[in-house]
Amino acid sequence: MKRFIDIGANLTDSVFKGIYRGKEIHVNDFNDVLNRAISVGLEKIIVTAGCESDIVEAIDLVNGHENLFFTVGVHPTRCNEFNSANSSDEHLNKLRRFIAENKAKVVAIGEIGLDFDRTQFCDIETQKTYFDKQLILAGETGLPLFLHSRNCSSEFIDILNNHRDKISGGVVHSFDGTSEEAATYIEMGFHIGINGCSLKTEENLKAMASIPINRLMIETDAPWCGIKPSHAGYKYVKTKWDTKKKERWTKGSTVKDRVEPCHIVQVLEVMAEYRQEDPIELCNKIYENTSNLFFSNK
Repeated sequence: MKRFIDIGANLTDSVFKGIYRGKEIHVNDFNDVLNRAISVGLEKIIVTAGCESDIVEAIDLVNGHENLFFTVGVHPTRCNEFNSANSSDEHLNKLRRFIAENKAKVVAIGEIGLDFDRTQFCDIETQKTYFDKQLILAGETGLPLFLHSRNCSSEFIDILNNHRDKISGGVVHSFDGTSEEAATYIEMGFHIGINGCSLKTEENLKAMASIPINRLMIETDAPWCGIKPSHAGYKYVKTKWDTKKKERWTKGSTVKDRVEPCHIVQVLEVMAEYRQEDPIELCNKIYENTSNLFFSNK
């Protein structure tokens, strides 16, 4: 029997309520999304938060579902949020309060890190400043990290190394780097999160296959990071659902180009086939890795 924990799903996104770009296209099907997830063996889902409004929505969402948990942190592209507050210290204290008031549901500091591909949203120096400050917060709370890294490897590693003796492990999520980068993160004590964006090219597949099984985690990054027909990993996908364009959605169908937690099965299928490993054994080891990092005290 397969047992899953999705380490990263953006379930506060309005598409799971049937709302796309501010317009309601179909009815709210969030409960159907959760039921499909449960039907494939998903036991827990970590809802990713990347700004204050995400956190507020996540609190409301997870408290209605025993199998949902969430992260607290500010995404690198949203770090101007600290400068928009009355003071950066006040905003950090707000994050502390979110954690203190929701201890049973907060499992990580994240999504934090660096993103040099999208500096139009937040400049590099601001990203680095508040990545550093949020790592201090992680050290204070003892929570593991849910990390974001895009085109910033050396700076990302340097900042993490400054806090290496104070942080309690974590995962570099949505990994799409090289085997060498994966090896560096593993040597630093981190796990590697794999989703559809990690399986686009043959080089991605080789990097994924190089990761020791005891350092792997699995995720969907829903509603994004689907495995598309143009991706190198797609030929290994076996499980598919009745899928319709959002305008033609009917109850029981998934939505074209809207990834759901149930699609975690497809990620596993690609991983197991390419690594030539038994899918149930791989799945259960990843479940164990994830439980030990995020849920050992829950």
